[in-house]
Amino acid sequence: MSIVSLLGIEVLNNPAKFTDPYEFEITFECLEPLKEDLEWKLTYVGSSKSLDHDQELDSILVGPVPVGVNKFLFQADPPSPDLIPASELVSVTVILLSCSYADREFVRVGYYVNNEYDSEELRENPPAKVQVEHVVRNILAEKPRVTRFNIVWDNENADEYPPEQNVEEDEEEEDEEEDEEEEDEDEEEEEAAEVEEVDENDENKDEEVDVDVDVDEDVEIEEEAPEKDEDVEEVDGEEDIAIEEDIETDEEGEVEEKAETPVDAVQA
Repeated sequence: MSIVSLLGIEVLNNPAKFTDPYEFEITFECLEPLKEDLEWKLTYVGSSKSLDHDQELDSILVGPVPVGVNKFLFQADPPSPDLIPASELVSVTVILLSCSYADREFVRVGYYVNNEYDSEELRENPPAKVQVEHVVRNILAEKPRVTRFNIVWDNENADEYPPEQNVEEDEEEEDEEEDEEEEDEDEEEEEAAEVEEVDENDENKDEEVDVDVDVDEDVEIEEEAPEKDEDVEEVDGEEDIAIEEDIETDEEGEVEEKAETPVDAVQA
């Protein structure tokens, strides 16, 4: 854990001329008493192709640092244009504001800086030789890039970096986790298969029950059908007999009537 924490940086006099000094209001917090001072430093990156053109604009020692929240004003001189390549003098560059303790850097803040001419005419038709007096800078204060580093503070026995874990142990732990995940997946697949088998068995049982019911119904229907046919035949037989008897009776009646007719006629 860092004993000093950067809370905020306010960029002042921005935008400004290229030749104006840089001004920053810095706020930080100190959690424990420090034996040494803090060193703040501002660096101007003169070229994106080589570190030889970097310029340390200014540095300041802050201390003794009391525990709590602290604030101070940091001013730095502008860069020397003679140390910057002419092709990169009017362009986009970077400034770095860093803080160190006991020559160990623990925080660095980077800002993009846009250098351009102050008139539209010079921007459209730049002169062959850079006119520094007409160059203005604009620091993109809304988009800082903050980088923090772990360092040893006053405790000399403390580790500068977190302890490294054994790679083999990490690999073994990863293998064990993978094996456990595979076992869990296999168990889930087996459970799913068992559930499917149970569902299939239940479906087969339901089908068998339905078939048995259908067969019984067919048998009952077939058994009932012949009984109905016999009843119908018996009824038909009785009707036929009744009809035949009626016919015979009628015929006999007619015969008798025919036989009696001549006698009656003779008597008459």
